[in-house]
Amino acid sequence: MKEKILKALSSIKNPATGASFEDEKRWKEVLIEGEKTTIVYARDGISPQEKRVIESFIVELLKDLVPQENLTLRSVSANSSDVFKAVESPDKIEKLAPAQIKTGHAAPAAKKNVPGVKHVIAIGSGKGGVGKSTFTVNLAASLSAMGLKIGIIDADIYGPSVPMLMGKRFEKPLANSNRKIVPIESHGIKFMSFGLFVDEKDPVIWRGPMLGGVLNQFLFDAEWDGLDYLLIDLPPGTGDIQLSMVQNCHVDGAIVISTPQDVALLDATKGLEMFRKLNLPIIGMVENMSSFICSNCHHEHFLFGEGGVEKAIDALKVPFLGKIPLELELRQSADAGSPYMANPSYEGRPVARSYQSIAGKIEQYFNPQDPSKPGLFSRLFGR
Repeated sequence: MKEKILKALSSIKNPATGASFEDEKRWKEVLIEGEKTTIVYARDGISPQEKRVIESFIVELLKDLVPQENLTLRSVSANSSDVFKAVESPDKIEKLAPAQIKTGHAAPAAKKNVPGVKHVIAIGSGKGGVGKSTFTVNLAASLSAMGLKIGIIDADIYGPSVPMLMGKRFEKPLANSNRKIVPIESHGIKFMSFGLFVDEKDPVIWRGPMLGGVLNQFLFDAEWDGLDYLLIDLPPGTGDIQLSMVQNCHVDGAIVISTPQDVALLDATKGLEMFRKLNLPIIGMVENMSSFICSNCHHEHFLFGEGGVEKAIDALKVPFLGKIPLELELRQSADAGSPYMANPSYEGRPVARSYQSIAGKIEQYFNPQDPSKPGLFSRLFGR
């Protein structure tokens, strides 16, 4: 029974380090006395809030082995200062008022700028499967090709894919002398991803507070010095990660990705409205997988319908940044860990022209230029 319990607990991780409790040797004792089970673990460096979340995970993980009423959890700590800070003396305890649930959108917290970053751009979709991570990586490569310094945060904790897309699946970040995490660099682009800290086969079964803690570390505890743009590849939906990002970090704008069909547009609209309710400027929408261009006959096939996003922007009242077709080489580049837009041999193809146009519009959004003077667009398109 003890072995089964320890095996079930093997997925518990320290939210501060990303390492498992097993690797950090935090499990001190598993004591089984009849129907009663007591688990003792070391909680050094774990805040009271994280402790509550972790223990709720333990109860959930062991529910099929040990009923909750028969389970006792105890923690020990070599330095319990964090515990004492969280507990007031009895004469200072206030009378408790009835608990209330606040519905609607959370009140914004004090926002911080990301050190070393000029502009932060959130990239969301409202749903999965629309190619958002591939778009983020290739947009980063397009901006980098313009001489800009670019970083990426892969905020999809449950399905991090940027390490694979950037060809750095097995890299492990290090810390510098200032105890800052040093982002991994690939193709001249810096990036951070939860996928760099966990095995690809390990499931992540964390809840909101712990996810927000990871994102905050990526934003504020990483060495991002000298970036023009930091792109945040958000997970699907409108949940905890999105709220944590917008409430804790000063974000300069959002890009919403959708494929042309109605079901994707429906979810993308929800993501768009979330950004609006959080007072986040919308840079524009992108129609991804707008068509498929056959590599043999070069004919354009509209697999998901034609021009859905472009038709919807008038009603949504947002700018249209462009549409990106599918090419076989785009998929092959993603699987090979070499961004399509980092390969100069694709210059002039429809996909490359689309990404260059979108990158140019984003740079124009943040750094407007007099259209009568030669500048960004003349360099991009030879005008």
